[in-house]
Amino acid sequence: MKIALFGAAKPAACDQIKQILEKLDDVELIDGDVSVEGADMAFSIGGDGTFLRTATKIGQSGIPILGINAGRLGFLADVQLDEIETAIPSIVCDAQYEVEYRNLLQLDIPECQQTYQRFALNEVAILKRDVSSMVSVSVSVDGILLNQYDADGLIVATPTGSTAYAMSAGGPILQPQSHCLEIVPIAAHSLTARPLVINDSSVLDIEVASRNNLFLVAIDGLPLHLTTQYKLQLRKADHTIGVVRRTNSTFYDTLRKKLMWGGTVRC
Repeated sequence: MKIALFGAAKPAACDQIKQILEKLDDVELIDGDVSVEGADMAFSIGGDGTFLRTATKIGQSGIPILGINAGRLGFLADVQLDEIETAIPSIVCDAQYEVEYRNLLQLDIPECQQTYQRFALNEVAILKRDVSSMVSVSVSVDGILLNQYDADGLIVATPTGSTAYAMSAGGPILQPQSHCLEIVPIAAHSLTARPLVINDSSVLDIEVASRNNLFLVAIDGLPLHLTTQYKLQLRKADHTIGVVRRTNSTFYDTLRKKLMWGGTVRC
């Protein structure tokens, strides 16, 4: 098996994992930041930020990604550092894993000459550019006006991204294989502006107005500075990202562990 490694920000964890992999038969390691050509699987060693960077590098190649959590919360990481001694051999040698295919968002900005990341595994966020004034974000769904959100910003998230920025802004948690998107306003200047879940076959057209004619788009955290002359269009991408899950691991297990559901914290 040819494995592309990502995680330069965590050299100690990377070295530990390399030592485990080098003891296994028929395993070839490559630096994912240099190339992913011919890789059978990618290892993302770090937090969710590293996983998103890995997904961007993998692109449309179809290489599945195993997340190893050397960060903090790590919703996208299926393996914790204290599990790697047993988890890695079971995945690499015994094929005790499944691949979940996660939908992505595709962002199109007509007439924009800047280079930008078109695909997002988690979310696309439209944000204000200064600390004082809100932005007005008009959203149409399949050509029908939904709402004009006067707010600090707006998040459009995939089910995968529902446990990221969207959750922090009060959006619902979605099961990863749900065929939907969620629209979540950020600090809306209206108590009636609530998060909304829509079918992922929908196409969203977005226009932004602001006092300074500027706004920011964050594509999985990667910033793009724009003026309000530009219109955005969001839809489900034609390709997916494969996420490696151990056979005995489920999304609900992850929720219980990461969010400490069912636990009692008492002083």
